[in-house]
Amino acid sequence: MTSNLNTRSPTRAAPDDRKGGFATLTFKRDVAAPLSVLWQAWTAPAARAVWAAPMPSVTVEFLEADTRVGGREVSLCKVKGQPDIRCECGWLELLPAVRSVSYEVISSGGVTQSAALVTAEFSGTDERSRLVVTVQLSSLAEDMEAGYRQGFDAGLDNLAGVAERTMVLQRVIKAPRSMVWGAWMNPETLPQWWGPDGFSCRTQRIDLRKGGEWVFDMIAPDGTIFPNHHLYVEVRPEERLGYTLLWGENGPKHADAWASFEDQDGATKVTLGMVLNTAAEFQEAKGFGAVELGLQTLGKLERFVTSR
Repeated sequence: MTSNLNTRSPTRAAPDDRKGGFATLTFKRDVAAPLSVLWQAWTAPAARAVWAAPMPSVTVEFLEADTRVGGREVSLCKVKGQPDIRCECGWLELLPAVRSVSYEVISSGGVTQSAALVTAEFSGTDERSRLVVTVQLSSLAEDMEAGYRQGFDAGLDNLAGVAERTMVLQRVIKAPRSMVWGAWMNPETLPQWWGPDGFSCRTQRIDLRKGGEWVFDMIAPDGTIFPNHHLYVEVRPEERLGYTLLWGENGPKHADAWASFEDQDGATKVTLGMVLNTAAEFQEAKGFGAVELGLQTLGKLERFVTSR
């Protein structure tokens, strides 16, 4: 992420003499990524897991993630030598690429530390986007306002960097969601359509469940072999799957990816997202046509499903 792509302007209410108190914090970011991509980076659990930790010394473990109105997200913020901090987020409004509203409750050792209403407003174009986050905070412990300020500032910086190396592909497939999901999560059918036009798959191992893996080679039309290893970290039947891409079996990480499936008037909207490991890998992938090749893959999925 380039620092001059972001503007920061946190503001707060007047100080409160009591322990804890109320505050309103506002954060703004300008991001060099399309609005649709920023929205996915903000809401997709696989992407949120990448940018959620405010600093390298902090580990965030997601226990639950259901990104829909009425759903909630539960995570543990871990710092070595300190008690875990539990964060529960509940989604109250999700208006794609326009606005999200959520509540957030922070606790430690079973004791509530704060509650907040978080409103995120999105605007932008196909090239750049803006995010304005307003946090209405009610804290029951000292220094929560400072912690929120530091955490959101660092987290939104991370978010901007993630959005700028994220690819999002979408296609509406004229088939029921159960059929599309079935073609994706069947170890016999997935290798039949996966990959761009002219490519084929040669599977070594495949286990399509949370904690499972797919070790395979992608074979290009000219015979070039590209070893792949997918590690499945989340599987929500007919809704979403999340996985990590490695360069070959147990190789270096290439990306964190997800696929989501939504009903759309009897058809299925498929969203395939991918956070590349580095900005350099993102630019390299764009350069060799990863977007076009990914859209070809979704096209093969549609042809496979609709021909059955």
